[in-house]
Amino acid sequence: MAAVSLRLGDLVWGKLGRYPPWPGKIVNPPKDLKKPRGKKCFFVKFFGTEDHAWIKVEQLKPYHAHKEEMIKINKGKRFQQAVDAVEEFLRRAKGKDQTSSHTSADDKNRRNSSEERSRPNSGGENGKLSLSEGKVKKSTGEGKKRGTPGSAERGSKCLKRAQEQSPRKRGRPPKDEKDLTIPESSTVKGMMAGPMAAFKWQPTASEPVKDADPHFHHFLLSQTEKPAVCYQAITKKLKICEEETGSTSIQAADSTAVNGSITPTDKKIGFLGLGLMGSGIVSNLLKMGHTVTVWNRTAEKCDLFIQEGARLGRTPAEVVSTCDITFACVSDPKAAKDLVLGPSGVLQGIRPGKCYVDMSTVDADTVTELAQVIVSRGGRFLEAPVSGNQQLSNDGMLVILAAGDRGLYEDCSSCFQAMGKTSFFLGEVGNAAKMMLIVNMVQGSFMATIAEGLTLAQVTGQSQQTLLDILNQGQLASIFLDQKCQNILQGNFKPDFYLKYIQKDLRLAIALGDAVNHPTPMAAAANEVYKRAKALDQSDNDMSAVYRAYIH
Repeated sequence: MAAVSLRLGDLVWGKLGRYPPWPGKIVNPPKDLKKPRGKKCFFVKFFGTEDHAWIKVEQLKPYHAHKEEMIKINKGKRFQQAVDAVEEFLRRAKGKDQTSSHTSADDKNRRNSSEERSRPNSGGENGKLSLSEGKVKKSTGEGKKRGTPGSAERGSKCLKRAQEQSPRKRGRPPKDEKDLTIPESSTVKGMMAGPMAAFKWQPTASEPVKDADPHFHHFLLSQTEKPAVCYQAITKKLKICEEETGSTSIQAADSTAVNGSITPTDKKIGFLGLGLMGSGIVSNLLKMGHTVTVWNRTAEKCDLFIQEGARLGRTPAEVVSTCDITFACVSDPKAAKDLVLGPSGVLQGIRPGKCYVDMSTVDADTVTELAQVIVSRGGRFLEAPVSGNQQLSNDGMLVILAAGDRGLYEDCSSCFQAMGKTSFFLGEVGNAAKMMLIVNMVQGSFMATIAEGLTLAQVTGQSQQTLLDILNQGQLASIFLDQKCQNILQGNFKPDFYLKYIQKDLRLAIALGDAVNHPTPMAAAANEVYKRAKALDQSDNDMSAVYRAYIH
């Protein structure tokens, strides 16, 4: 976006990273929020939410001049709600101006009348006021020479002009700061709290994360308590690298370039399965302007997305038959097979040219079988399991491992950009499943080791918090380590990645090792600990609840 001349109070379109322009208003930032160093930027409050961000001036456009252009390229329901919020704000502002204008006129009339009444009657009969037909008529006299309405008005204007020209003290909000408040859409309740969000739009830093809404976090420009850092959305640039195995990996390289954007595909997208991962993925697809039809075994989970603009499919077969590309994300191999091969399943909706992308974490044999039956009906198949958790899914920061139809992988480009920060193409069907199981084997084993270390610290009289502090200062420091340790220390095992699913992945990874006669003793030991945790009714808790297997 080209640089423009802007000032406090202007309505603008603000663009951050790869996300579409959004209507907002330039406002004063909170006193404790430092301005990022570098290029000139403004603090913008976005309409339709309680979102704020520091936006560079070249990423801003005047609202009115570009309104029609933006409405044409953005069709999402939330976007329309934001535009409606702008128009409502303008209507209120116009009404307030009209009221103020009428009030000023009434005040002026009252002042004029009061000044006329207060004149001395030195002119005798000529100095009296005569009332006729409800109008005030002024007679000539000496009193007219001083204290005239014109002079009073000029004095008032001079005073007002002096007040306007008087410089306001720095750091203090303007007196009409309350007028800068942007009405919040009733359908948007809050912001997601990300791992780096010490300063958040809503809820505030003092509010608990559990009240946060997993939507609209993409516009967040975080401000930590450390020196000001301008976190910008990650965009993608493709780079191709040949692996020794001969498979090709296309990695979306992380970049802080703010000019990246997502142009949503014009293909109709279907999505089956709205669990912890699927819900965040669908939300981001909708936010980025994709046309999405959803289905879930528990139909009630579709309601939120229907409100956001998604369409409802009655069966998996119906979704596949009405969409160009259908994604699926379910729990395990059995669920993946049932979804495709079961009554009113995916296979019944497959026709030549229809595309199916399975994002479930399953074994290579299962995904190969599904690929064969899809292709046998003339369909196109891609496996694309994702590495991450619920938080990363909500934030659109998943890592996508794909294999199968290379052309379909490229057709999914805008979808993968919406849901993830990086995607890899790993060659033939089965490679992504194997890689995903290896990744989760490492993660599950690491989690069990963390739990083991914390319990050993406790029984030997060492501080668990101190252990975490030490780990966070060393080479093992990571968001994963910190979050999972915090879960354990706080006794909060709300699922971000179900324990039962990480145990399933460990089991499948061990089987993968057995198939090629490769030992996996560490994974096998970790798997036994997770099995004990499941026996203690921890299946539906977060994977960090494996800690409880060590204390019971």
